[in-house]
Amino acid sequence: MKKKVLAALLSVAMVATLLAGCGSKEAPAEAPAETEAPAETEEPADAEEPAETEAPAASGDFADKKVGVCIYQFSDNFMTLFRTELENYLISLGFAKENITIQDGQNDQGTQSNQIDAFINDKVDVLIINPVNSSSAETITDKVVGAGIPLVYINREPDESEEQRWADNNWDVTYVGCDARQSGTMQGEMIVDLGLEKVDLNGDGKVQYIMIEGDPENVDAKYRTEFSVKALTDAGWEVEQLDDQVGNWDQVKAQELVSNALGQHGEKIEVVFCNNDAMALGALQAIDTAGRKVGEDIFLVGVDALSEALENVINGTMTGTVFNDHISQSHSAADAAVNYLTGAGNEHYIGCDYVKVTTENAQEVLDSVK
Repeated sequence: MKKKVLAALLSVAMVATLLAGCGSKEAPAEAPAETEAPAETEEPADAEEPAETEAPAASGDFADKKVGVCIYQFSDNFMTLFRTELENYLISLGFAKENITIQDGQNDQGTQSNQIDAFINDKVDVLIINPVNSSSAETITDKVVGAGIPLVYINREPDESEEQRWADNNWDVTYVGCDARQSGTMQGEMIVDLGLEKVDLNGDGKVQYIMIEGDPENVDAKYRTEFSVKALTDAGWEVEQLDDQVGNWDQVKAQELVSNALGQHGEKIEVVFCNNDAMALGALQAIDTAGRKVGEDIFLVGVDALSEALENVINGTMTGTVFNDHISQSHSAADAAVNYLTGAGNEHYIGCDYVKVTTENAQEVLDSVK
């Protein structure tokens, strides 16, 4: 019931609503809309009540069913939250803990491929996979489908043509996750909401920014990078990119990159966009070391709503973040697995909404995810 508590708490702070939770995907367009399906002319609103539109799987006797879970990298902060919630929810649905095996891909596709082979040889009943490389999805799908095992992809979305294959062949394969275009747009909107006069610290009529990207092969990194800046230009703001570096989701790497950028560009940097909170935390360390102050002479946004990031938003040391709802996503992935096991089946895309987090609702989000 944790999701319902979250929704109730968040709704107090939200001024706009949208159909939230997880549902099927419509045709993609240029920008995220008020539902998970993107639409160019509409802008995303904050998710109010994720639990209400989701149809959770019924709990039952799945104790003898084997579940194989592949995570791209255990050290990823967000995926740690995700896999912990996923395992707990699977157990609550009736799966035996000893029959749930979760493997660390160690950010190496070869390692993960071997783990998938081992799961197939072990004759697991369902596979839940967070791929190291989304570009490997076709190979993974062919291997798993060929073994007659239902497959649920999570967090890292395969490309559109791969998803179309699932539909064309009526395979038991689905993807559960959020549309990264929505999260990028929300990052940009948080900056726009501050007003150009506040953000344009040097008064030159444009916003100078640096971008710290995640894995360049990850569609989330691509869309967050593109749509965060697009939100500024859509608002009529002129922008100037001072630096764009790949931090690979890593806090230490991001600290190094932002430190170098601050050393090179100094006070010209007005906004730091980070594709996730781990990198935003690293960026904040670099900003502090450089003697800058978020909210006064620089602005910083991330994605994921990690507890430390939420505390920083509350304290004013981060401008904002975007809640990547690991609770709704992990529960929906488990529900999808159950639906395959019971023969109910799934849509080939199950989408969840992000939530924009600022000082106005950061405490509610933090309280609900603790």
